[in-house]
Amino acid sequence: MRFVGLLLAAGSATRFGSDKLQHALPHGVAIAVQAARHLKSEVSRVVAVVRPGSGQTARALAAEGCEVVVCDRAAEGMGASLACAARAAGAADGYLVALGDMPFVRPSTIGAVRDALAAGAALAAPYWRAKRVLAAHEARLVKVPVGDPGAIRDIDRPSDLAPPLAV
Repeated sequence: MRFVGLLLAAGSATRFGSDKLQHALPHGVAIAVQAARHLKSEVSRVVAVVRPGSGQTARALAAEGCEVVVCDRAAEGMGASLACAARAAGAADGYLVALGDMPFVRPSTIGAVRDALAAGAALAAPYWRAKRVLAAHEARLVKVPVGDPGAIRDIDRPSDLAPPLAV
């Protein structure tokens, strides 16, 4: 099956105080690059969406082999970025959506979600000690159990980088 990874990296990072996607993790890799590497390890094609003026992030993601798309409507929110990514990706058998500020999601988690889609799930999402995921479509959702706290850990503020930092 042909899956496309959609990396949403077009947020404004207002709570972080600077361009969090370029912030280096303790091992020296930028947050967005680490998220892209994990997604790219599980799907061969990744479309990364960035906001206008994100040249450094765009170049870094392109260097990782991502197809980079600038979303002129990124300020409208994540839905606009997701629509931009889906349009750019075109037809596929399935899409794996990842967030540029969630570098702690393990490749094995991404692979487990991909495998659930390949097995016929209309929607699949990882869960780790979560009670409700995608409530509007819960009857159709395949919850993929993972032992990965990174599945629910994003980075909004510098303090979110505090340990545990296993990547």
